[in-house]
Amino acid sequence: MTSHIDVLTSREVPLGGPRAMRVRRTLPQRHRSLIGAWCFVDHYGPDEVQQTGGMVVAPHPHTGLQTASWLFEGEIEHRDSAGHRAVVRPGELNLMTAGRGISHTEVSTTGTSVLHGAQLWIALPEGSRDTDPGFEHFAPQPVRGPGWEARVFLGSLLGAESPVTTHTPLLGAELMVATGRTLELEVDETFEHGVLLDVGLLEVDGTELKPTDLACVAAGRSTLTVTALEESRLLVLGGPPFGEPIVMWWNFIGRTHDEIVGYRDEWQAQIRDGRVVDGRYGLVDIEMDPIPAPSLPHVRLKLRH
Repeated sequence: MTSHIDVLTSREVPLGGPRAMRVRRTLPQRHRSLIGAWCFVDHYGPDEVQQTGGMVVAPHPHTGLQTASWLFEGEIEHRDSAGHRAVVRPGELNLMTAGRGISHTEVSTTGTSVLHGAQLWIALPEGSRDTDPGFEHFAPQPVRGPGWEARVFLGSLLGAESPVTTHTPLLGAELMVATGRTLELEVDETFEHGVLLDVGLLEVDGTELKPTDLACVAAGRSTLTVTALEESRLLVLGGPPFGEPIVMWWNFIGRTHDEIVGYRDEWQAQIRDGRVVDGRYGLVDIEMDPIPAPSLPHVRLKLRH
């Protein structure tokens, strides 16, 4: 069986403000917003921290989503208003559940010289989007075969399974594939899939990807075939079609324009004299000026599917 593969290319955007580090964003795009519940894919590095300043993302809010942080090089310290503090390292997952509202910071550690990784968002379904905020850290054990290595951080693949909590079925895995190796992945045919190429040169079911490309594969396939034309590192993401229209703006996911306006107003109300006071998004235990919300567009925000 063959399926059309849509290849999305990235665009460069600032993370955390106009003077923040630059990242390459492949999702969302105008014609595609989700792969399963995955709704946001940022990819960055390798960046020399001495030159770029690294990652310094001050307190900022989220609603209606989970954030998944995955690193290839470097370290990032996470702090959030629910009291969680953790360092994410290469091959480890930080999964923060925003639910009804949380604020957090992300700062590369002083010992980090090179920063390289991915920041991913997961939309929460209607029944979970107002859940209490939470946090999980997971370091998956690698599984290996001839010419390949995998770390499965969400869902299951190649005989490995993650215990991390998600609110819709999901797949998230890092694969390293040696030059010339073809690997056939058995996948859930009810899932849509995305393959993000970090480094190397790769074919996904015969479609060539260059670094930072994201291949999108529709549901209905029980296998994905990846061939490394050069030694490649990739992320495989998946999940069943989300099935709920969402409104996504800045750091918020909601269901209506007015809901997003309310989330923004509540964050702005928590910023007083350059500091955060308590409210929906709570307080992060760190001395940093918060990031104010940008102005809303002059038109109503549209639903994404």
